[in-house]
Amino acid sequence: MNFDYSPKTLDLLQRLQAFFDEHIYPNEHRYEEEIEANRLAGNPWVPVRLIEYLKPLAREAGLWNLFLPHSSRVPDGLSNLEYAPLCEIMGRVHWAPEVFNCSAPDTGNMETLELFGTEAQKQQWLDPLLNGEIRSSFMMTEPAVASSDATNIQTRIERDGDHYVLNGTKSWISGAGDPRTKIYIVMGKTDPDAPRHRQQSMILVPAGTPGVIVKRPFRVFGYDNAPHGHMEVELTDVRVPVANLLLGEGRGFEIAQGRLGPGRIHHCMRCIGVAERALELMVSRSKGRVAFGRPLSEQGVWRERIAESRIMIEQARLLVLKTAFMMDTVGNKGARGEIAMIKVLAPNVSCKIVDWAIQMYGGTGLSDDTPLADMYKLQRAIRFTDGPDEVHRNAIAKLEIARGSAAR
Repeated sequence: MNFDYSPKTLDLLQRLQAFFDEHIYPNEHRYEEEIEANRLAGNPWVPVRLIEYLKPLAREAGLWNLFLPHSSRVPDGLSNLEYAPLCEIMGRVHWAPEVFNCSAPDTGNMETLELFGTEAQKQQWLDPLLNGEIRSSFMMTEPAVASSDATNIQTRIERDGDHYVLNGTKSWISGAGDPRTKIYIVMGKTDPDAPRHRQQSMILVPAGTPGVIVKRPFRVFGYDNAPHGHMEVELTDVRVPVANLLLGEGRGFEIAQGRLGPGRIHHCMRCIGVAERALELMVSRSKGRVAFGRPLSEQGVWRERIAESRIMIEQARLLVLKTAFMMDTVGNKGARGEIAMIKVLAPNVSCKIVDWAIQMYGGTGLSDDTPLADMYKLQRAIRFTDGPDEVHRNAIAKLEIARGSAAR
């Protein structure tokens, strides 16, 4: 395995870092201030003007849609391995990926449409998503069942002539609070009596369809994540044309597996960026803070944590790169063990390092004076996103046990 970055990646990496230095880091407080101003004005659920201002600059810099592999619509698309260091940089500031049209859940939804959509569906929804004209949501999780097992999904998708009718409740739907979100990809059951993994289907539901009610945002450690949000959505007798079905009835689980592989590794790539930045903040603080007569950087406990942080980051990065390499060479299914492993490792590493950095800063680390509190909130949540740690550990164990049985 050769993890050397290609000349193309190195060029993009240099341009991306320069863009961050010029446009992202200097505007971190401006982003938060704009959302707070919108909140005080009575509506934080509006697009952030800063993001809309920066998007054209990113396009002009050739830093747009970097996540999507080579295709007819993205002829300059990157491999997973090429994208890894770029996604890592984007992860250093939580709102930055949207500037480059590389933010979740849009990335997963665009890949889903590219892989499984009809040409008509692509023209209607994928093209405006690629252009950054609209946003999207993915609706799988439900409040009444353990949604980490996708076969538990209860939302019904029932055929009625030339339409499907949807009924159910979805929760933690990222992006559903954003007024720019114009399309939902909804997972539900078309045939409860079919074999377990053939009961589910996915269908495209335009925002504003009668019966789609965005009820409320969930708060995460006190944050509502406006204007993106994680919402509860009620679907009551929602009618959409049969042509909106993706791939065919009973193919939902298959689509979900294809969608979640890249999405999971993108989260992990960004986790590495978060961990790197938290370590940088920890080191900076350790040099400038004196306790008991010595800088913290000279005290044993902090040297140990700084060293351990570097070790953990390098381990996680290498597994991210190996996973990306395998996805590129043997496909998502062949890399499923590595995808599960990095999905456990990366957010646990970033969560631990951010926690140590908060400890280094003391009370300041809990405040909005540093990005650490917001970083911790997101990293802790990622241990649930696209499946909790326990589910991935179970998948890893199954593969390992099967491997051990085959060796006999």
